[in-house]
Amino acid sequence: MDDARLTRNKSRLQGLDAARYLAFCGMVLVNFRIAAEVTSDNDWASLLIGSLEGRAAALFVVLAGIGVSLSRIGAGLLLRRAAFLFAAGLVNMTIFEADILHFYALYFVVGAMFLNAPPRTLWAGALGFVAAAFVAVLLFNYDADWDWQDLTYSELWTLPGFLRNAFFNGWHPVLPWAAFLLIGMGVGRMDLRQVCIQHRLILWGLAAALVALVPQYLTQEPELAAYLGTESIPPGPLYILAGTGTACVTVGLTLKLWPLVERLRLGRVLTAPGRQALTLYVAHILIGMGTLDALGLLDGSLTAPQIVAIALGFCALCSGYAVMWQKIFPRGPLEGLMRRITEPRRAG
Repeated sequence: MDDARLTRNKSRLQGLDAARYLAFCGMVLVNFRIAAEVTSDNDWASLLIGSLEGRAAALFVVLAGIGVSLSRIGAGLLLRRAAFLFAAGLVNMTIFEADILHFYALYFVVGAMFLNAPPRTLWAGALGFVAAAFVAVLLFNYDADWDWQDLTYSELWTLPGFLRNAFFNGWHPVLPWAAFLLIGMGVGRMDLRQVCIQHRLILWGLAAALVALVPQYLTQEPELAAYLGTESIPPGPLYILAGTGTACVTVGLTLKLWPLVERLRLGRVLTAPGRQALTLYVAHILIGMGTLDALGLLDGSLTAPQIVAIALGFCALCSGYAVMWQKIFPRGPLEGLMRRITEPRRAG
């Protein structure tokens, strides 16, 4: 009986690693298009990338919340990891202003405050962040400091501008994005080994994603439609609902289909990169975008299909690297560095 439990638990964790890799691939597609200044079109590639905008990153944060619950991490360690990610994010922002790492750090601070909260409190907290963000958008100027034409933020490196970006109108502001972490923590409290829970995540997630799409088609007012839309900028309540829905569907499906993935012997190519998400996230900026820049391809000359091909090729290379690295080292380079810095050495 105990062996069976260990086997199910191992499968669950591997499925989550695979979901994390899928989230990474989605973020690479979106970020490569942003960096390459590819103009949107109605071709299949533009529609594919457009469908991932805000969804891949949301999945990433939900999975982080699930990981916090499953690891039973202490508040002190979580805050030390937040400090590490915040410092890494600030450095990364000097290269790529749409960095998510420093936002992650702020989400973890929120998570530390809810670490021992019961599930109902987690869900209530998530609703509170969504409601606060909606009120803030109504009361304050969401466009402040933004130049939407070239996607630059003019006062990012001033204290007021940085705080405004981090908590209100940045790429992934705490209001309401911290809700995804709390939702993930709530999902992580469920017994994800059970098939019925996996089915619920798929069905509830699909229902949420579909319901979120309805209100925007019920009004002809452009301003009202913006508040009722599922776009990630600005992140309204229905965007959070849609992002949560697609994240739950992805998590449920990867867990449900994991036995099939293992039979096809594809497990390692999905889990190895998923366990190095931090390293690969930084790599897709430094190496991926850096290579495109060195080749002079970040000038808007690439088409959306070309970006898809380049991004998927890069993700495949990342998977190959991660599989080989894992044969020698238990953790990725940055994952190992974070562990060394944030976790005190045990005596003996």
